[in-house]
Amino acid sequence: MSSNLLAAVPGTLLSAADPVPPTTTAPEWALILAALIGIATIVVLITWVKLHPFLSLLIGALVTGLVAGMSATQTVTSFSNGFGSTAGGVGVLIALGAIYGKLLADSGGADRIVDTLVSRASAAALPWVMGLVGALIGLPMFFEVGLVLLVPVIILVARRSGVSLMKIAIPTLAGLSAMHGLVPPHPGPLAAISLIGANLGLTLAFGVLVAIPTVIIAGPLFGRLAARWVDVPVPALFQTAEDTAQPGETATVQARRRPGFGTTLFSILLPVVLMLLSAIADIVAPNDTSSVKGIIDFLGKPVIALLIAVLVGMVVLGRGGGMSSKEVGASVSSSLPAIAGILLIVGAGGGFKQVLVDSTIGTVIAHAISGIGGALPIVLFFAWLVAVLIRVATGSATVATITAAGILQPLVHDLGLSSAGSALLVLAIGAGSVFLSHVNDAGFWLIKEYFGLSIPQTLKSWSIMECLISVVGLAGVMIIGVFVG
Repeated sequence: MSSNLLAAVPGTLLSAADPVPPTTTAPEWALILAALIGIATIVVLITWVKLHPFLSLLIGALVTGLVAGMSATQTVTSFSNGFGSTAGGVGVLIALGAIYGKLLADSGGADRIVDTLVSRASAAALPWVMGLVGALIGLPMFFEVGLVLLVPVIILVARRSGVSLMKIAIPTLAGLSAMHGLVPPHPGPLAAISLIGANLGLTLAFGVLVAIPTVIIAGPLFGRLAARWVDVPVPALFQTAEDTAQPGETATVQARRRPGFGTTLFSILLPVVLMLLSAIADIVAPNDTSSVKGIIDFLGKPVIALLIAVLVGMVVLGRGGGMSSKEVGASVSSSLPAIAGILLIVGAGGGFKQVLVDSTIGTVIAHAISGIGGALPIVLFFAWLVAVLIRVATGSATVATITAAGILQPLVHDLGLSSAGSALLVLAIGAGSVFLSHVNDAGFWLIKEYFGLSIPQTLKSWSIMECLISVVGLAGVMIIGVFVG
């Protein structure tokens, strides 16, 4: 898979300037062994040696590259490229999201949203409401963008309602992740649609149909189990004046000026709308080179959309919350130190992922299962399996989707798949691309650090949730395949 292919995917965080991955002459068994040794090194260093995850990921990446037969220079270069790409893409989104989240908390806007949700939904209904919120926010947005926007809301809803953190977080994350893997206009599904030649409208319709039961099972229903397995306190992030007030001060704090619900909701949905408009424009007029289309595409870039949300938030949330310019500046400044460790860890996770990608382990796994044939259910299962193995090996859902789609592309012609079959093939690949997020996935570290979890706790909650989304998604795809195949 070339960097040019990734660069052609609308909205992807990669660019055509990314270097061509280095090659290795190691045998296939050595590449698989290298990946296993690298992952084991990271887990041991963090859990037993108690080394900081940033250093553990760096050491694990070096071990993986050297065992895989890459030179020391290639390994360091690969890690640095992955770190820089992740920090320059996801890292910027995290920083902007943290700034926005702090403004949302300090202005009282988060209180307004949370109090509205908590007052109008019972404790039993809150997980279902949060699952719907996650799905709606996740429809047009990158997972990372939706996450940084919703983390303050997740934490404050859990804190204010008294409901277990996992019962609130898991449904919201399930909504975000299911949309990311199954529903266009996310970059992975869009690229797979292009490579396989599937019908966009049919894929979108099937994707939404599969996503609904997937979010229900992996979200509110699994959230109940996750809350028993991972009983953790709500982290101290995004504390508002109401949260830190003494008992006698609570009434005074609640009486302070807050932004209106409509104003706050507008500021939250603004980046969603900008990205959705861009995605719709790309679908309706992909070859349009007009200035209007260019402006829409520019405003819909994740970084630009979030930057606009921050700037608008400084005005509407700041003024709506009665904050002075000095208080707004202090809120922005205080938001960044708290996420410095998260940025380093997520960047290092991207570096480790890049070493795995550049060692060609994903290609080895994919080619080992290519050349299959048979009935539609068999084809769908193996398409899912190819994406699963690449995802587990590389830690990237987008890489898994695009690589698997490229390898399985000949099946569409060889087997004469119908439009429905091609759409289902895309969705099977998308379902496989989110399977088992673990230590080589930057998203794993985002969840771990944001919610203050240990590695075993993250595996028992977030990782199992991702597996459920993948397996339930595959089941939904295969059930539809029985009727349309």
